[in-house]
Amino acid sequence: MDHKEYLELQKTIRYHMDRYYNQDEPEISDYEYDRLMQSLKAAEREHPEWVTPDSPSRIIGGTAKREAGVKVTHNVPMLSIEDVFRLEDVTAWVDKVHERHPGCTFSVETKIDGLSMSLRYRRSAASGRLELEMAETRGDGRVGEDVTLNARTIPEVLPKLDLPLEYLELRGEVYMDHEAFFRYNEKMEEEGKKTAANPRNLAAGTLRQLDSSVTRERGLRLLVFNIQDCEPRAFMAGHTAGMDALAAAGVKVVYHRLCRTAQEVVDAINDIGDMREGLPFDIDGAVVKLDDVALRDDFPAGSKYAAGHIAYKYPPEERVVVMDEIEVTVGRTGKLGFIGHVSDAETGKPARLCGTNVSRVTLHNQDYMSEKRVGIGGKYLLKKSGDIIPKLGECVAEPSEIFRAPEKCPICGEPLVREEDSADIRCVSPACPAQLSRTISYFCSRAAMDIMGLGETLIDSLVSEGYLKDYADIYSLSEHRDELIEKGLIGKEKNTDKLLANIERSKSNDPARLLTALGIRNVGQSTARELMEHFRSVEALAAAEKEELSAVPDIGPATAECIYAFFRSEEDRAILRKLRDRGVNMTMPEVTRASSKLEGLTIVVTGTLERYGRKEIEELIVSHGGKSTGSVSKKTSYLVAGENAGSKLDKARSLGVSVLTEAEFEALLGE
Repeated sequence: MDHKEYLELQKTIRYHMDRYYNQDEPEISDYEYDRLMQSLKAAEREHPEWVTPDSPSRIIGGTAKREAGVKVTHNVPMLSIEDVFRLEDVTAWVDKVHERHPGCTFSVETKIDGLSMSLRYRRSAASGRLELEMAETRGDGRVGEDVTLNARTIPEVLPKLDLPLEYLELRGEVYMDHEAFFRYNEKMEEEGKKTAANPRNLAAGTLRQLDSSVTRERGLRLLVFNIQDCEPRAFMAGHTAGMDALAAAGVKVVYHRLCRTAQEVVDAINDIGDMREGLPFDIDGAVVKLDDVALRDDFPAGSKYAAGHIAYKYPPEERVVVMDEIEVTVGRTGKLGFIGHVSDAETGKPARLCGTNVSRVTLHNQDYMSEKRVGIGGKYLLKKSGDIIPKLGECVAEPSEIFRAPEKCPICGEPLVREEDSADIRCVSPACPAQLSRTISYFCSRAAMDIMGLGETLIDSLVSEGYLKDYADIYSLSEHRDELIEKGLIGKEKNTDKLLANIERSKSNDPARLLTALGIRNVGQSTARELMEHFRSVEALAAAEKEELSAVPDIGPATAECIYAFFRSEEDRAILRKLRDRGVNMTMPEVTRASSKLEGLTIVVTGTLERYGRKEIEELIVSHGGKSTGSVSKKTSYLVAGENAGSKLDKARSLGVSVLTEAEFEALLGE
């Protein structure tokens, strides 16, 4: 490798560092990244004169994200661990330690694939217990970000601890288990949104959320793997003993095993490798660390690595598979999905990877399949390196022809549309049966028309029985009351009448809810509210031209195009007429303008106020010419904060948004 190639390799690694650590969207596997780093280190060993302090081999990849939280300088640096890829290297390292300290023991632990976080606890004079005072991400290893509010939503982050200490700092790995990860992706697919690539990326993005309620909903978990600092320090002298003491106090800690010899260490690594398939979360290796903390500094590994540690990275597993079938699916938004059904080229059975049987693989879109040369009968490498999602690798035997997406919807037979500047192909027919149940379920959901009792299972039954052909038919169910009771589709008379009453009540909903419920692409709750406050009725919105739509704040050309196309569809217009004829509210209430004192101001209200209810103060803002929104952004003029303001107050402070008390808000109005 010459110097020019070395510099190009540095540039490539820096790019992938940023994708992994800062954007949480890696483009290559951990294994591929590790190979790049190995090549860089080999070049630097051969040419030490090339090495600079900012080489990727000398720095930690992350940076603290200022917009996601307040920056914090770590009390104890949160360093990385040097990786090794051969068991022979593990044995050599253990032997090296034993040459200097013959009786030294080691802890071998699971290396969880997540996001590192430290927790600071300090003894409270009031309670006499250790109480959590701060949680911080790793960032660049020296400076991270304060994520205390989000950390408190994680069940394993204990607010108080009973331990004989004055101060305690722990380091653990925040992760998302497989069940929560799949639940999130299923929800995203249902809503036609981008899915997460793997649990590690999703966990990282979730911990940095500005809204702690989102963090709580997604279900992060934590396992502690190190005592960073404590007072008195004798508590952390023996690592394994410290972990066991934490576990006895209720702290969830990583799997760890005390080992005395190199063979015991290797056996523990192999055992952890064998247990991977049974774990509910991802691991990407096994950590070996000196159990005697005081001896670790005798074995430094560079400025970016923790002394006295190494991490063994398991090699990726791969199998050659045959593409037996390609299944085309249609989601709620009409987007086509492609699922490859594969079998092991040797056995003809599902491929065995990382302890699991794999027979299905996501094929993403037509561009992906063309690039990978995907077709029936083709043979491909199937990989599963660290992630739980199997990925199709290179083609090893080409099919007779590359698969092409159908031109018509496989469910309803209507023509399909490929979106401009996108790889997505959609069925745009609102009557498509594949979309119907999901579309109606979304229409009834809490974020939309909020019709309690009308869930997916019941909707499926009503669709299959022919009572629901579109979401407007919901408001005709009362005409079939006796028939529904007789068939028992909803339940007995009491349950049926209760549901019909909920449906009737929903007719008077704010029309912004109706606009959300229509499921127009790119139009969620906040956008629907913005549009309805501007146009005041669904009819006026339906008549708007693209230029008028784009003139509304935060409505870009793509969203304007989606709205315009929706209201020009005769099928959608027919459904809207049915909704109107059945009494569904489509007009915003008249607002009596009290003054223009808040003209041009965007105001968010959070917390509990003394004099006003939430709806009351929002109407007051609008009546004085202001705009009331539900989320804080750089465009927010003021945040009115009551008691228990929560994450919106934190976000406002981080963005420099002015915060008003209830009294200060009234002063702004001159009341």
